[in-house]
Amino acid sequence: MTAPASQTPTPQNPMLAAALILAATAFIAGTTLMAKMLGSDALGPRLHPMQISHGRFLFAFLAISSVVAALRPRLSRPHWGLHIGRTSFGWGGVTLMFAAVAYIPLADATAITFLNPVFCMLLAIPLLGERVGPWRWGAAGIALIGAMILLRPTPESFQPAALLALGAAVVMGMELIFIKKLSGREAPLQILWVNNSLGVLIASLAVLPVWQMPSLEQWAALACLGVLMACAQACFVNGMARGDASFVAPFSYATLIFAALYDFLGYGAVPDAITLLGAGVILAGAAILAWREGRQRKPD
Repeated sequence: MTAPASQTPTPQNPMLAAALILAATAFIAGTTLMAKMLGSDALGPRLHPMQISHGRFLFAFLAISSVVAALRPRLSRPHWGLHIGRTSFGWGGVTLMFAAVAYIPLADATAITFLNPVFCMLLAIPLLGERVGPWRWGAAGIALIGAMILLRPTPESFQPAALLALGAAVVMGMELIFIKKLSGREAPLQILWVNNSLGVLIASLAVLPVWQMPSLEQWAALACLGVLMACAQACFVNGMARGDASFVAPFSYATLIFAALYDFLGYGAVPDAITLLGAGVILAGAAILAWREGRQRKPD
């Protein structure tokens, strides 16, 4: 169902849009740091990735529900099929990402997940009937080369956990397909609330076989993770609403900078040359793809 026709367009403010996207990247990187702490022994016995993603959706749902209760926005009828598809793939991608960051540096995992728009592009060919020209194929090829560098595909340096991050990028690419279909149909706050409502339901069922009682510190970290994600989502949707996608999209790459910074401050991890090279190649491919998508959205 479409959103009410009387919905007032959001005023455009490119500088505010950029600031909101940068804030979102800081929050998102913070969630991966919390997930790394919970998935390792930093706060006690490590929690299963499904339990970490359950905490993410639970506390994000509580935070966003509080905002909905306070603002009492007018809600339209949700398109349940698109919401269920989007949330299912979103939950799967988040869970795989949280599993990956427990074993590999945050910068590596974050850079690999930047492949999600590339996989979205590839999936859009059969699912949305989109046409892909040479520029977009070239950008995808560059980004995939960067992923191969980060995977370190040699017997001595291969990181199996990096495949979890790669899987997260594929699943999140599928989520973007549903986001494309959902875009413009409903108000951003409604989309966030429905997404997290369905997410906490899916995560609550999935976590039952692996549930263990968190410690007080782990509860605090789970709550922090969920609130950070709610803040990131709010900043992101509001930033995208206030600026052209072609302008604000490059600012999302700051997630990698914040992830590397948090990993250094929390674990003393310093990105090596392979990480810097692979991340740089992925970002170059993703930037070319974003630039091409933003050029008046004309076919290649």
